[in-house]
Amino acid sequence: MAEQKKQEIYNICVVGAGHVGLVAAACFAELGNKVVCVDNDKKRIEALRKLKMPFYEPKMEPLVAKNYNRKTLQFSSSLKDSIKKAEVIFLAVGTPPLEDGSADLTAIETVARTVAENLNSYKLIVEKSTVPVQTGKKVKETIYRYKKTDVPFDVASNPEFLREGKAVYDFFYPDRVVIGTESKRAEEILKSIYAPLKAPIVVTNINTAELIKHASNSFLATKISFINAVSRVCDLAGADIEKVALAMGLDKRIGSDFLQAGIGYGGFCFPKDLEAFIYISKRLGYDFDLLKAVKDINDNQQKNYVEKIKEHLWILKKKKIAILGLSFKPDTDDMRFAPSTAIVNAFLSEGSQISVYDPKAMPEAREMFKGKKIQFCSNLYAAVKGADCLCLVTEWDGFKKMDLKKIKKIMNYPLIADGRNMFDKDKVTGLGFEYLGVGK
Repeated sequence: MAEQKKQEIYNICVVGAGHVGLVAAACFAELGNKVVCVDNDKKRIEALRKLKMPFYEPKMEPLVAKNYNRKTLQFSSSLKDSIKKAEVIFLAVGTPPLEDGSADLTAIETVARTVAENLNSYKLIVEKSTVPVQTGKKVKETIYRYKKTDVPFDVASNPEFLREGKAVYDFFYPDRVVIGTESKRAEEILKSIYAPLKAPIVVTNINTAELIKHASNSFLATKISFINAVSRVCDLAGADIEKVALAMGLDKRIGSDFLQAGIGYGGFCFPKDLEAFIYISKRLGYDFDLLKAVKDINDNQQKNYVEKIKEHLWILKKKKIAILGLSFKPDTDDMRFAPSTAIVNAFLSEGSQISVYDPKAMPEAREMFKGKKIQFCSNLYAAVKGADCLCLVTEWDGFKKMDLKKIKKIMNYPLIADGRNMFDKDKVTGLGFEYLGVGK
């Protein structure tokens, strides 16, 4: 690991005002740098200038407001102007998955070309987006191909490890900072930027840094799918997955994180990065069958969840199913690849009547399920009223505190399908409910 470097103040351009770029921009500004966050979505930029956040992330809004008001953070839709004024350019644009599992790197190539055409002084171009290994090489080739001057530049990789819902905390208190570089100059700049965090810094070449992100997320997805596979065995054997996971997690070689059985992982990172790593490995000549099994297990968790409810209720047609929780995890409004989408669509295909509620994801849900027969409710009790089954899909704290006695009175049939094992089975059944957990 590298030694800490004394902090200097840099003119930073962060390209992309999404979940990664906006958090990074605000946090770099908080560290004292002069930051401009650029996005080609002019409506998003105008909203940010009015301090309206494009997504929900705890602690994000006050951090943006603080640094915008003290002028260490600005927003722009002019990439060319922002590049010319910057010393360090972080690429935080989208790399959405294609049908074959590969990443669409069109935005990366576009920004790299724009950087090349506006290279007026030394720039350090840093990959912040999750990209396939060897992308840095392509970025460097693109800049060399289109640059009009002999001005020097460096390319580096600095993958993000931010959890949605805890992104601001993760930025300021990271387990590690990974820096992939080919030059001492680039290494020293990035070490200086991150110096205030007092975090371990791992310096590698660019290919290694790019690979670390995919390997990390794929391993965590594997851990989740493993415990979910064990939960299926627990269901068949009459064992308790929570006790199994507790005992496993006490083994220091294993650890307790990501051993919570449920209906599977979601969000934009794990599904996308897993698919991408499978594709990358195959392209390089290795068939990563283990990760294919991880994906299959995850997909089957959601199917099995619906099947368990179907076995219990027998006929799902015209039955009212209340879905509590739509975001892929609590403390975010992100529904990309959320387990709730597969579950809602499965019930719709059975002809069920669906009511839904989420504390933060309702606007996105209305857009995602536009045109489908779904009742969007203003609170959890409205969603549950008259339901034949209450499905707990996202473990929001508010759901853990709901009035179960009131819930029982307003339901048509007192069945709780706890997809996140939020409640104690004995307590719930003691109140007169029928209870379906995961592996218990």
